[in-house]
Amino acid sequence: MSRPGGGGRRLPTGGGGDSNQPGMVRIVAGARRSRRLRIPPGSTVRPTSGMVREAIFDSLGPLVDFAVLDLFAGTGAMGLEALSRGAARCVFVEHDRKVAEVLRENIRDLDYEVESRVIVADYRTALQELGRAGESFDLLFVDPPYKMLTEAEVTLEPAVPSLVHEGGVVVLESDKASHPTLGAVPVFNRVYGDTRVTMVTRRGC
Repeated sequence: MSRPGGGGRRLPTGGGGDSNQPGMVRIVAGARRSRRLRIPPGSTVRPTSGMVREAIFDSLGPLVDFAVLDLFAGTGAMGLEALSRGAARCVFVEHDRKVAEVLRENIRDLDYEVESRVIVADYRTALQELGRAGESFDLLFVDPPYKMLTEAEVTLEPAVPSLVHEGGVVVLESDKASHPTLGAVPVFNRVYGDTRVTMVTRRGC
């Protein structure tokens, strides 16, 4: 895969923006480009904006045949975007049952039921389940509620070597004042509005 980062990539301004309708976001590119995703009404779910998703996925490059874990899935915008761009499968983790139902609707709407698995559980419980099953991934999305970021970092850092394939990428979203690294040197670190996007790769021993 192409490595994230490099010489001052600017945030894209054309195409892929979200719908102006409240409660809707769109897939930015790939097989399901422009398809809408539902957001639970009255929810505090905070989907990554279309422009930030475009910047993230442009930096990641081709995702053909990738195995993806969307750890704080919400509506599934990140994992579904990855599937639209060629990923082979995605495991979505969402602890809120009502949000998980909307996530399942989004998966059905985009016809990704075969490629998708939804785990309705706290992320720590899901990590234990995935660890017991020996599952590992090429790409991991980590976008927790910002107040949980420090806790999530502490939990994830020792799990990454078995959870992410060597050379795989972890994409972390945080508030712009935070600097999550999972103990690794970032290969991508950009701020878009109030959101910081940090990417690290899993290196071999």
